[in-house]
Amino acid sequence: MPSTPATGVSLTCSALSFRWADGTPVFDGLSLSVGRGRTGLVGANGAGKSTLLRLLAGRLSPAGGSVSAGGSLAYLPQDITLDTSLRVDQALGIAERRAALHAIEAGDADEAHFDAVGDDWDVEERTLATLGPLGLGHVELDRTVGQMSGGETVLLRLAALLLERPDILLLDEPTNNLDVFARRRLYEAVDDWRSGVLVVVSHDRELLERVDRVAELRAGSVTWYGGNLSAYEEALATQQEAAERTLRAADADVRRQKRELEETRMKLARRQRNSKRLDDRGGIPKIIAGGLKRSAQESAGKLRGVHEERLDEARERREEAADAVRDDAEIRVDLPHTAVPGSRVVLRARGLSLPYGSLREGDLELRGPERVALIGRNGAGKTTLLRTLSGLLGPSSGEAEAFVPLRFLPQRPDVLDEELSVVENVSRLAPGVTDQHIRSQLARFLFKGKRAEQPAGTLSGGERFRAALAATMLAAPAPQLVMLDEPTNNLDMASVRQLSGALESYEGALVVASHNLPFLESIGITRWLLLDEELRETTAEGVREALAAEERSRPVSGSRSDPGSGE
Repeated sequence: MPSTPATGVSLTCSALSFRWADGTPVFDGLSLSVGRGRTGLVGANGAGKSTLLRLLAGRLSPAGGSVSAGGSLAYLPQDITLDTSLRVDQALGIAERRAALHAIEAGDADEAHFDAVGDDWDVEERTLATLGPLGLGHVELDRTVGQMSGGETVLLRLAALLLERPDILLLDEPTNNLDVFARRRLYEAVDDWRSGVLVVVSHDRELLERVDRVAELRAGSVTWYGGNLSAYEEALATQQEAAERTLRAADADVRRQKRELEETRMKLARRQRNSKRLDDRGGIPKIIAGGLKRSAQESAGKLRGVHEERLDEARERREEAADAVRDDAEIRVDLPHTAVPGSRVVLRARGLSLPYGSLREGDLELRGPERVALIGRNGAGKTTLLRTLSGLLGPSSGEAEAFVPLRFLPQRPDVLDEELSVVENVSRLAPGVTDQHIRSQLARFLFKGKRAEQPAGTLSGGERFRAALAATMLAAPAPQLVMLDEPTNNLDMASVRQLSGALESYEGALVVASHNLPFLESIGITRWLLLDEELRETTAEGVREALAAEERSRPVSGSRSDPGSGE
């Protein structure tokens, strides 16, 4: 954990501006100051959260403005690449000090060794004390990074940053590639952060429940909310209720101003008709009639101007009120041909062994509209199992067969042709379905009108996932078994809610591999499978008990025992 920083530790940016190489603006004059404590930075996909973090970390140069870090800073990017040939102590940045320490302990009194160690005589103890809570107490410092799983390398990089004892720590989507066990370790690391500045960009609900405040990035500016994610959502709901009331009042005001303007126009028209009749009768001298006419025209012009100005002002207030109301529409689709009778076998696997992962001779049978959660450690073979069950990969032994139309949506959706529009992509997978029907269904996936004609390559991350989900769910024949591999990775919270809504409408069988327990619980999972060397039935509570059991069996950090022993 970081050392106690100076009282003034903070992270600030002033009048920050940034544009991409093609001229697309991201920030224009953004200013903010982040104080001590844990801050969750949230926002929709494409809002610029990762870009802001990279600017704060000095990984990008702003077009204007400045960034000031009042203390030492460490940054964990979203996509981590470590040289697999490195030893663990090299990846942790302690190899030189460790080698010098071992040389001194062996009796080599070379002054260079003492210079290398400096004051860090407890470097190995500190390293073990850092690795233990992150679940890496079993990792030998002399092994190579290539022998570790993807999730372990993320935690290893975090351990390296914590060993630097930074005053400011920036984390960008740190749980994206972590299994449920590794996520728990990271949650605890965030819980243990007691001093300095911590900023975490995340869509992980459990992680964001651990922050002290939430900073929402929206339309190039930041709004602050005190408390964790639940407090933020409660405050946002209150704001939205008020915004919707204001919008309803503004709509009513616009209607009233239109009505009053129309009534004024009718009155003026009657006056003009009456005046013309008097004029035609010749009852008033021309000079007086002309004066009255000019006066009436001036009065009418002023009256019309007042009401038109009031209408314009009402419309402006209405636009401001509409801007404050968020459009986080939910996906609601009608998929009538996806229903499966409860007695029907939709998939069966026998004696299944995988070419990658740990499963050996596993059996599985799915019946009816079961909703199955597939849980397991990184490297256990969840993706390989889904690819094997869907027929994209052959098993090492055994067999798997689906008895209903099946669709598989991988982690990185590759079902879209980037050159084709959204509607063309869906049509490609739904031969024989009319264009009109596809467009009406795409509207329910929030692709309405011209948005359905956008090329897939121009879509944002959240839109791209929605389009891939639409292509999967609207395929013909209608899928009665859908498999999803880590569907919430890289989705903002609004997109996760939209995904939950779409799956709520689905009546077929569902298999979802995910480390996101709150999401799995939200979609009505009926069956939980834990993948290890076999497929074991469990429950959501069973998964949490497994996490707790691992916590109880964790080695005491700071032990001087062999770092590879786990004792």
